[in-house]
Amino acid sequence: MLLAPARLLHDHSFAVAGPKYPESVAWPTNVAYIPHLPPTAHAFFYGSQRYALNLTRSDMKMLGFSPSVRLFEAAAFGTPVISDNWPGMETVFTPGKEILIAAEPRDVVQILRDLPEDRRLGIAASARARLLKEHTPDHRAHQLENYYQEALAHRQAHKGARHAIEFEEAK
Repeated sequence: MLLAPARLLHDHSFAVAGPKYPESVAWPTNVAYIPHLPPTAHAFFYGSQRYALNLTRSDMKMLGFSPSVRLFEAAAFGTPVISDNWPGMETVFTPGKEILIAAEPRDVVQILRDLPEDRRLGIAASARARLLKEHTPDHRAHQLENYYQEALAHRQAHKGARHAIEFEEAK
């Protein structure tokens, strides 16, 4: 999803960051490989990209719904994301409006070549707005508190029902 487009689009520059790539990868000359990107450099990295490519590892897909932090970081810095699709995507960002979906390398090439700049910027702005509206740390903390309260209420309801059954059996 990155190497094939990089090989086809000689006039474009690409960057890959992360330590999990085999040493045997033959990076095209227009791909900069960064073995480690410290968290303090994420803002500059995402903020200087025209797009961020998010590909979900197969082991993550097998575990189920698990959006990558890359989606949120790129959106926070105003960088539109091209991603593979996965169940639950629409609960995080709306495909085509807040995130771009690519199923194969030619989709990535088409986006990089043909997407008008105003649409690219609009997708980035929409993703950032959704992030700030629904996906901040405060939202996650409130969500966690709500889940806890729901679980506690459920447990207390079942505990009360269990006592009622025990009382009936004791009669």
